[in-house]
Amino acid sequence: MKFDTIIIGGGLSGLTAGIESARAGRRTAIVTAGQSALHFWSGSFEFLCEQDSREVIERPLERAARLDPSHPYRRIGIERTERLLGRVQPMLAEAGITVNGSLGRNHYRLTPMGFAKPAWLTLDDYLAFDHPNEISGRQVCVVNIYSYLDFYPRYLETGLRKLGAAAMSREVNIPQLDVLRKSTTEMRATNISRFLRDDAVDALAREINRVSAGTDMVIMPAILGMFSDEPVKRLRRGVERPIYFVATTPASVPGVRCQLSLKALFNRLGGTYLAGDTVLKGDFEGTRLRRVYTENFGSIPLEADNFMIGSGSFFGHGLVATFDRIFEPVFGLDLNAGKSRTDWYDKDFYAPQPYMAYGVVTDDRFRPSRGGRTVENLYAAGALLSGFNALREGSGAGITLATALAAAEELTR
Repeated sequence: MKFDTIIIGGGLSGLTAGIESARAGRRTAIVTAGQSALHFWSGSFEFLCEQDSREVIERPLERAARLDPSHPYRRIGIERTERLLGRVQPMLAEAGITVNGSLGRNHYRLTPMGFAKPAWLTLDDYLAFDHPNEISGRQVCVVNIYSYLDFYPRYLETGLRKLGAAAMSREVNIPQLDVLRKSTTEMRATNISRFLRDDAVDALAREINRVSAGTDMVIMPAILGMFSDEPVKRLRRGVERPIYFVATTPASVPGVRCQLSLKALFNRLGGTYLAGDTVLKGDFEGTRLRRVYTENFGSIPLEADNFMIGSGSFFGHGLVATFDRIFEPVFGLDLNAGKSRTDWYDKDFYAPQPYMAYGVVTDDRFRPSRGGRTVENLYAAGALLSGFNALREGSGAGITLATALAAAEELTR
């Protein structure tokens, strides 16, 4: 099978680059095992939020200009990064995902534990505010579904009170969910979302109205609308006061919806999405990758003019660590990583851990190297890259999107 572009990995970076490639008229395939980090999505994308996990960054673009030159934002260039990321909201809107936010100034989102955390983009139906004191003095009702255990109203109550709000928590139930309580393992967000449709949403709205009378707003877990946002809109129409959502323990309902929506857009643009498959190896001719082989296709190669790999870091198995080495398992790409196991970590548990910044070696166009030689037609994006600590910086989604869009520009030249 021959394509113009093959993308390895169907998460946020792979889907973003795939959409841009297909939109440019390239015959594009995405090879993906299926689940991605989007299934753990909080409902917000971060660009650059914290420095040393202590100092909150209000103006992320200004701070990005002071990062180390090896950082992906600096390697792309701050002006180009801003231009590339300007495409994100329109792309998400085209896929049916409405987000709010600006690169000029971070806003705040409410975490499941009740903390106000900075963010770049947040789903329209999530609770977000310009400043933590914005919610001070509000009467807030935190509503949970009876026997749903992956949401923590008391933590939210405590956090909201620290922000100056008057908070109370209530439980509601509707008959349509009783069937799930036959097993404790069934009361999960993705299962609940399958039952919250049409009349069930209307019944839920009536219960929420009953328990939240006299309050200014309602906060509840994000358990509606795995396949579309229509149940969310229907509930918001039925509840008599503003209602906002907060992320739950994974799997994330809006995260699954985001991935499905981006996949649908990719398919509408003519892309080929090869789910449930894994790239095992590739054939190289000199410094060019010619074809790849996957589990499902066996000895039948997938050929392309250009390739992108966005397989993630350790979490997505884009990098693999054994007792004595760290490696990239598909092509054996060169890595920026400590040679000895003792180099991988800091004994201080709370210190930045070196392995978090490990990733593939690339040139300034994000083309990785193999055996010290740059692969001319292969590009890397997202968490597979080195030079940043997404957890420490609050930068993972921004880097994923910016590098995927930068790779897409190279793929569509």
